[in-house]
Amino acid sequence: MSPSLKGILFMCAGVLCLAIGDAIAKWLGEVHSPLQIIFFRSLVSLPLIAVLAHYGGGLTKLRTRRPGVHLVRGLIYTGTMGCFVLGLTMLPLAEATAIAFAAPLFVTLLSVPLLGERVDLQVVAASLLGFAGVMVVVRPGGEGFHPGALVMLAAAVFYALLMITSRRYGGREHLWAMVFYITLVPLVITSVTLPWVWQTPHPWHWLGFLGAGVIGVGATAFITMAFRHAPAAIAAPFDYTAMLWAVLLGWWFWAEMPDVWVFVGSILIIGSGLAIAYHDRRTTLKRRPTS
Repeated sequence: MSPSLKGILFMCAGVLCLAIGDAIAKWLGEVHSPLQIIFFRSLVSLPLIAVLAHYGGGLTKLRTRRPGVHLVRGLIYTGTMGCFVLGLTMLPLAEATAIAFAAPLFVTLLSVPLLGERVDLQVVAASLLGFAGVMVVVRPGGEGFHPGALVMLAAAVFYALLMITSRRYGGREHLWAMVFYITLVPLVITSVTLPWVWQTPHPWHWLGFLGAGVIGVGATAFITMAFRHAPAAIAAPFDYTAMLWAVLLGWWFWAEMPDVWVFVGSILIIGSGLAIAYHDRRTTLKRRPTS
């Protein structure tokens, strides 16, 4: 099996884990506060991340000289998770997933003012097309508009900021340090809020909290392996398989069927992302002989 094919398979497995984790969070969100869901997910994930770090080079990889950076990233991640889980409880699963696909578009657009990167005109055009797709799904001012769409858009912006900080500091900090501290910060923050939001979980909910944490770490591990085996421009487009799982899971568990505009907007968003990935791959191939 070629490395690229391995990377694609790992990416698909990671995306499936994310989709299942989203469905679990939506189910738990029918009873529990997003803060309580984030707390238990972080509580389960943190020791698993430490174990992976131990076998991935030792716990010394968690040392950092930039605690302030990790604190800011942790706060951003807390905002991402809070908005995302809340949005899942307010919107059908497929619609929420489609809006979340806007995150890479925000990364592209925000990398210019925040990182000083130069973005080709074709990438800007593709990003604007994707943003038009987001507007088709959100439909601001229309009959199909739901305030949850704005919550999910906020989650996409927070996630884009998280990715931009990863791009800036990822080369200076070890991967497991980056993952460990953005999990630690929301754990601490949500633990403080528990007395005000606590709902005693049903026995099945305990399994949900445990499963969400384990599946979240599994998704991180699979996606990390994907990018180790295949170039990002090849593996990243398979992130869009999440839409398939979101439609299936939403239909199976909540009898949700997206309307035609969600599908139209999703096609525009996915087409935009694929165009950007193709451009990045072509640019990478051109630069490879001189890199």
